[in-house]
Amino acid sequence: MTDTTLILCFHPDLGRSCTNRTLLESVKDLPGIDIVDLYGTYPSDQVDTRLEVQRLLSAQRLVLQFPVQWYSTPALLKTWQDSVLTRMYYIAYENEGRRLEGLPVMLVATAGNTPESYSESGSNGFDLEQLMHPLRATAHRCQWSWHEPFQVYRANKLSVAELDVIAIRYRARIKQFQHINAHKA
Repeated sequence: MTDTTLILCFHPDLGRSCTNRTLLESVKDLPGIDIVDLYGTYPSDQVDTRLEVQRLLSAQRLVLQFPVQWYSTPALLKTWQDSVLTRMYYIAYENEGRRLEGLPVMLVATAGNTPESYSESGSNGFDLEQLMHPLRATAHRCQWSWHEPFQVYRANKLSVAELDVIAIRYRARIKQFQHINAHKA
């Protein structure tokens, strides 16, 4: 079994996203990294459940990367959850879902606004951690091991220099995540 960190990217237009594309570029050469552009794979939003189940079952760590859209995740991430996790945890738990107990999971969320905007007193009224509670609840339900999210603010306003620094931080964080005890399927 290979030691794989699966990065599932749910960006609706990855080609136009400087930040998400740069983050993925910064880690694509690391050994054991498997990056999947879900919108590129499923342009019609029809998820191949069997293939996605196999991806999850072969991973030792999972990263869900996405831009925050209207205080939530992109639609395809919800479609993926409904298709893949419903099968694994409600239909085939004994043969599939149970095998992922303890899977380390980390979110990578990019947001267009400032950190101050994502606060109780800011224009958004909630911090990003609060907005990600449904995903944390999902991880809890699936008995995955939750790890601190990697968050990027002002994603569409970053200078090249700022983006370079964030890419270096992201690469270091992914390398650190790769050293977490691998999930045993």
